[in-house]
Amino acid sequence: MRMFAVALLPMPVELPETTSKMRGPLVKQFSIFLPNKVGAMLDIVKLLGAQNTHVVALSVSESTDSAIARIIVSDPECVEKLFRQKNVAFGVSEVVVVEMREVATQLVKLLAALFMAEVNVHFTYPLLTRPRGFAALALHLDDTECASSVLTGEGFRMLSQDDISR
Repeated sequence: MRMFAVALLPMPVELPETTSKMRGPLVKQFSIFLPNKVGAMLDIVKLLGAQNTHVVALSVSESTDSAIARIIVSDPECVEKLFRQKNVAFGVSEVVVVEMREVATQLVKLLAALFMAEVNVHFTYPLLTRPRGFAALALHLDDTECASSVLTGEGFRMLSQDDISR
């Protein structure tokens, strides 16, 4: 039996690119540390209003001495600069904002889709405005890219900052 040595030459092979999760439009959310006192939230809203910036979503969690206000605003770049100038204690994170045409049925579908994708919901709250005439829900999630991809695949519309700004 004769054996032949075969030289392995590098051959250019076109490999498919790895697929990545579809990144949906994310919206900036500000978390503001406030003293738990009467008028603290009013002061923030007045500060924003003086710059012609509006709160479009709001959630407040309070404890005995302090509160965390989570807000989505009409002009996040302006607010970030303003908070830095006025020494307002804040953090910024990204949330997914989902349009809800029929809340009664779509909420179950939305949460089931996130459950099946094993995406954890940290917290959620509705928008104060109705972009495009429909209810909208802000969701802070542990995997925004996966959630955006899954929810878009399930027929949900993700709203961008442009969609919610007045």
